[in-house]
Amino acid sequence: MNWITKFIKPKIKSLFEKKSSKVEENLWTTCGCKNLIYKEDLKQNFNCCPKCGAHHKLSCQERFQLFFDEGEYEILKTPLPKDDPLNFVDSKKYTERLKEARKKTKQDDAILISKGKVNQIEVIVGAQDFRFMGGSFGAASGEAFIAGAQHAIESNAPFIFFSCSGGQKMQESCIALAQMTRTTLAVNELKRKNIPFIVVLTNPTTGGVTASWAMLGDIIISEPSAMVAFAGARVIKDTVRENLPENFQTAEFTKDHGFIDFIVERRHLNSSIGTLLNVLLKKQETQVKDNPTNVSVERNLQSAS
Repeated sequence: MNWITKFIKPKIKSLFEKKSSKVEENLWTTCGCKNLIYKEDLKQNFNCCPKCGAHHKLSCQERFQLFFDEGEYEILKTPLPKDDPLNFVDSKKYTERLKEARKKTKQDDAILISKGKVNQIEVIVGAQDFRFMGGSFGAASGEAFIAGAQHAIESNAPFIFFSCSGGQKMQESCIALAQMTRTTLAVNELKRKNIPFIVVLTNPTTGGVTASWAMLGDIIISEPSAMVAFAGARVIKDTVRENLPENFQTAEFTKDHGFIDFIVERRHLNSSIGTLLNVLLKKQETQVKDNPTNVSVERNLQSAS
């Protein structure tokens, strides 16, 4: 056996085996139900597990692609405030965390605002990317949300927002908490201008996001089994010293207690929201004719239809 057979061939073989293994690994993913899923099958099924139906997280761009008519949309520019106003450092500098998140998501903040059509109706749509520091809400997110609301008012178009967040950004302290007030004022302005505001809760929607704009929609929809909460279940359990219901903080539990209007599977969001918009806008026109000084969007669409 010469040196080529003994050393070179095994090395070449191992290189190809590693590459093949990596390619194979990138073709598959796992679900919470512990099933192995072919990624292409997951993509074809709206990023929902074909075995258990679990709704996997989406990036903002993936969300827009699935939601808009024909997957056509335009990303709208939003203001970007100064990074790290407090020079925050924990185990890592905040600026480093932002740099990593931007590299990972290829966007400046967790929120993107877009414009397109749903059921041929022009809408402004916002979404959060959980990969960007858990979708945490800070000054940049606040600016993006307000810019989205302003675009909706200027275009006289409904504003739809997909939440996916762990809450306010701890690295921005009171600046992040102030966004709860600012976004609430933006929603109030939408209502004053009679612009429909629809919120779609996705997994997870928690903390300050739940405590502000995410619960202020004219219509509040959720994807199935999404976690909807303010404080974590463990914190609540330790505080009240009681066992919590098995499905506590799920979309289904929240709907049963009156905080959510509808639970809609991802594949049906375009058609369902399109129908809702038709009802809202038609009712809006009727109200303007009947009483132009008192225009409002009712939350209960069942009575409207």
